[in-house]
Amino acid sequence: MSNEFAIGSKVRIVALPPYVKTADPMPMLRPPDVICIGEEGIVIDRRPGGYWGIRFAKGAFLLDSQYIESTDTPPESHLEQ
Repeated sequence: MSNEFAIGSKVRIVALPPYVKTADPMPMLRPPDVICIGEEGIVIDRRPGGYWGIRFAKGAFLLDSQYIESTDTPPESHLEQ
């Protein structure tokens, strides 16, 4: 099951992968401690293979949707009454 995120939406890290891949034109693998659980970023694009490009304070990285969740709240009209 793959979550879909809108470009420009805010997301939060819920789990760390074994490594993270930079979102550079020539991606490089980095240790997972360059980001931390709970850190928030902004979705910048969708990449092949089910990856999302996300901009964090320490740079842009590619993450699978299983490691992130949306932090954008739905409009009040969609909340239960």
